[in-house]
Amino acid sequence: MKSKNKGLFYGLFSGFTWALDTVLIGMVLSRALFMSTEQVIFLAPLVSTFLHDMLSSFWMMIYLAIRGELKVPFQKLFTRSGRWVMLGGLLGGPIGMTGYVLAVKYLGASLSASISAVYPAVGAFFAFILLKDRLTIKNWIGLFISILFIFLLGFAGGETSPNVVLGFTFILLAIFGWGMECVILAYGMKDDEISPEQALQIRQLVSAVTYAVIIMPIFKGYPLVGTVLQSSEIFLIAVIALSGTASYVYYYKAINTLGPTRAMALNISYSAWAILLSFLILGTDITVKLVFYSIMILAGSIITVATPVELKWMNIFGRRKTA
Repeated sequence: MKSKNKGLFYGLFSGFTWALDTVLIGMVLSRALFMSTEQVIFLAPLVSTFLHDMLSSFWMMIYLAIRGELKVPFQKLFTRSGRWVMLGGLLGGPIGMTGYVLAVKYLGASLSASISAVYPAVGAFFAFILLKDRLTIKNWIGLFISILFIFLLGFAGGETSPNVVLGFTFILLAIFGWGMECVILAYGMKDDEISPEQALQIRQLVSAVTYAVIIMPIFKGYPLVGTVLQSSEIFLIAVIALSGTASYVYYYKAINTLGPTRAMALNISYSAWAILLSFLILGTDITVKLVFYSIMILAGSIITVATPVELKWMNIFGRRKTA
């Protein structure tokens, strides 16, 4: 039970810190530097993700150096666990995030955000098939509640786009990448050959290198990278990357403690935390409906993690039969 409570904290804190990362990076991307032309607006998320993951990798190097483990992730790169972690990093970072950014371009931000919220369900399916990670009916209800209310939040924007088919293709790529990332990482860490912190170092390094070698040249993003590196915004991105690094560390700890499905369900609570942080940091209007949606997202996340004993208070299917 103590381990499970830690897992609950890890997952919810990963969602909170990712919400902080999201709100702050949104502030940076709204600055004039990233809004000068249509091409820059399109490249801004890709460039910021590249710099974010690169700086996150540097933060992890500092953290591991303090712990005397700086060389360990590099020594484990081509072990069984290391190879799986690299694959998970590729799926979640360059493949998943690039698919998401392109979906936003062709489908719109609100619709992309709402549809992408189903990735935990995809991850849960593959976790069941590949890892035998089972949920009870009530856990599935909790996951459905979280996804449903995130979906409702996303559709609030009401954006439309004529490139629906292309947009859906890219959002499906993002959903698959993010869902499989968690499952593959859980498989890579299952033998304790590699710690969550070491796995994160490998993930961020692989993501940053892939962006640097493949994605930035394809999309011709290096001119904007150079501009950002010479601006004051790079210091803000470095600070934001610290919050993102904390989010990933606790997300990986939750995966290692609770399994992929429950970790994903807690991590997507960032949608609810983002509403609160937007209100506190940006002064964004908050309504009763938004508060209700946030509560339901958090409640659904916690129900997804809860054991049958902890769910007796909501036993909507009658008295549970003993095995």
